[in-house]
Amino acid sequence: MPSEPPRRRTRARPSTDERRRTRPTGASSRPVREGNASRRPAGERARPQATQGVSRVFTGRPRQFAAAIAAALVLIATGVGWRTYDSFASSLASVEGLNLGNGTDGALDILLVGTDSRTDAHGNPLSQRELDALRAGEEVANNTDTIILIRVPNDGSSATAISIPRDTYVEVPDIGMSKINAAYGATKELARLEAVESGEDEAAVEETSTKAGRDALIESVADLTGVTVDHYAEVGLLGFVLLTDAVGGVDVCLNAPVDEPMSGARFTAGEQTLQGSDALSFVRQRHDLPRGDLDRIVRQQVFMASLVQKVLSAKTLSNPSKVGQLTAAVQRSVVLDSDWDIVQLATQMQDLAGGAVQFSTIPVQDINAMTDYGESVVQVDPDEVREYVAGLVGADYDGSETTTTSDTPTPDIDPSTVTVNVSNAGSVSGLASEVSLAMSSEGYVEGMVGNYEGGTMSSTTLYAADPDSDEALAVAAALGDVDIDYDPNLPSGTVEVVLADDYTGPGSSSYSGSSSGSTSDTTTQSDVVPAGESATPAPAAPPIDAGSDGPRCVN
Repeated sequence: MPSEPPRRRTRARPSTDERRRTRPTGASSRPVREGNASRRPAGERARPQATQGVSRVFTGRPRQFAAAIAAALVLIATGVGWRTYDSFASSLASVEGLNLGNGTDGALDILLVGTDSRTDAHGNPLSQRELDALRAGEEVANNTDTIILIRVPNDGSSATAISIPRDTYVEVPDIGMSKINAAYGATKELARLEAVESGEDEAAVEETSTKAGRDALIESVADLTGVTVDHYAEVGLLGFVLLTDAVGGVDVCLNAPVDEPMSGARFTAGEQTLQGSDALSFVRQRHDLPRGDLDRIVRQQVFMASLVQKVLSAKTLSNPSKVGQLTAAVQRSVVLDSDWDIVQLATQMQDLAGGAVQFSTIPVQDINAMTDYGESVVQVDPDEVREYVAGLVGADYDGSETTTTSDTPTPDIDPSTVTVNVSNAGSVSGLASEVSLAMSSEGYVEGMVGNYEGGTMSSTTLYAADPDSDEALAVAAALGDVDIDYDPNLPSGTVEVVLADDYTGPGSSSYSGSSSGSTSDTTTQSDVVPAGESATPAPAAPPIDAGSDGPRCVN
């Protein structure tokens, strides 16, 4: 449904003296860069503080504890057999400050990412022997070719791993429409260049840019699925090999023999047990498969189902050597966000059975779509994806979360006759400057820019001497239909926007489309067309579970 026209609020506005603004200094009228407000970054939720300085020793059911982690997190948390939690946790690689949720939507949502990194989780280069075992070639990239959202209902009764095809065409913050597997790498590179230009040292550049890439991927997945990601886990190529070898190989089944040199996949038809390097080739192959990446995803799912079944088996959990290998594999190859409480999760899911761990793929509109500039992509309908994901935990989907513009016509004005002042009352540093530049590019006159020094603002508001004037309505529409309020101190022809943390219009990191008052060249899903005569859809298939007898045969 169309959104409502801009609302007029009748609250009293602070006086001009009370809400002092920082003006640009000197003769130049260019925007100044604002500092951070003393609040959490936009979108970040308060999270419980991790317990510190307490060594938690397990005296009850350590094997069930280990199995619950393995089942819930598939590849990333098979940390089994340790008795003292702190000694294990202290050896894990972790990342702080990611924009994550807190499981308040009825499920714990974990983003599992597989990267093509040639280092271990702690940033140490792999040995030549290990690189040779990966069969990954010499090219170094930062793409995330495996993206899985794991949904665990709060009652711990099940776990569903939802695969997202690597070429899914989505909105990426600060970039626009792109393949989702590029969100991490492309954003990281942009952030790296900015950090280098600002003079940061090498270590700081790597930390800053990597965090930016992870945040961009988290936000892209959240926007696509309608789910707030609560935890983040990252596994490199080495981790896959180590985990597979730790359980003594994984059983798979092929419909036909395979000989594909790009991935190194050379297998006979039928059931077989694959060790590390061969297993990696099995799950990486996408060339010479009928449905390309979608068939690769099915391979990954049946492989993970078989791996979970192997980890949950008594032969693995009763073998100290295998337990030790699993623990070492996790410690060397997995990166977790710093707010993980693995103990709590394991306790929550200690009775989980293999059949309650399922693997699914989001519905796809066209597996062979193409952009207007000739790039091959996978086209999806975000609303269809969100409804599907919500249904996996029995939740209702309320419809499109996409904000639409008002039916009220935007007044046709000359923007060069309107001066726009911009004040930042939010927590995003530099936002006022970016918004001012965006409005200037639309022809509006740049006014005062700086931090807002009045009270707390819960929503972005445009102020004008006449809230019903064509100038106020046009600017409010151009900013994304923000609220309009009255300020008699502003002269005619001048408006002021005070930005809060809810702002998503031009100049913000989440803005990618055109507002009702301006146009944009941003590519959208509607700019994607079938590569052939018609689309090739791939509806969501029945899930694959980890409780079946024997491996499922696949392409």
